Amino acid sequence: MSAGEAVAGPDGAARCPWALSTADYVTYHDEEWGRPVHGDDALYERLSLEAFQSGLSWITILRRRPGFRAAFAGFEIAKVAAFTDEDRERLLADAGIIRNRAKIDATLANARVLAEWASGELDQLIWSHAPDPDGRPVPRTLADVPAVTPESTALSKALKKQGLRFVGPTTAYALMQACGLVDDHLAACVARKSPSGGRSAAHLPR
Repeated sequence: MSAGEAVAGPDGAARCPWALSTADYVTYHDEEWGRPVHGDDALYERLSLEAFQSGLSWITILRRRPGFRAAFAGFEIAKVAAFTDEDRERLLADAGIIRNRAKIDATLANARVLAEWASGELDQLIWSHAPDPDGRPVPRTLADVPAVTPESTALSKALKKQGLRFVGPTTAYALMQACGLVDDHLAACVARKSPSGGRSAAHLPR
């Protein structure tokens, strides 16, 4: 077996190798990673969490996700857009999230921008950058999974043009993977093969 190929887990099913490092990853990989995500609030949450993940391992964010959701009002754009300076100070002191000032400020600023958009506009913008699935080779090893693509670069530019922060091309691609715009489950992965696996996604958790 070549390095980076799908690996059999305790149940005998082959999965992307990163999925077997922790039980949390197995669940995330099997039930969420790469499933299509729609809805402005849901996509805002994914965009925000990918920004917080920058420079950290994904498991750090995944395990704190309940704390993030509690701290950021369930990532409802309208509610976060109404956060006050007192809310900002609360977030900076909240041990249940990543207390990074720049990332917190970006999450609040992005909500204020998105609150001015029409319903469904964020969903439409993001999904308009989904590549043709037939034009993408199926990855067989982790080495075949890119970190940046022309589509993620275009999505990053489109989001930045609208005033959104912490949305570089790598973060944009992670979002595309996590929300099912692309399918980066490996060829032999059970999530790609199973009918319920859907189209796949999220950046390779680091």
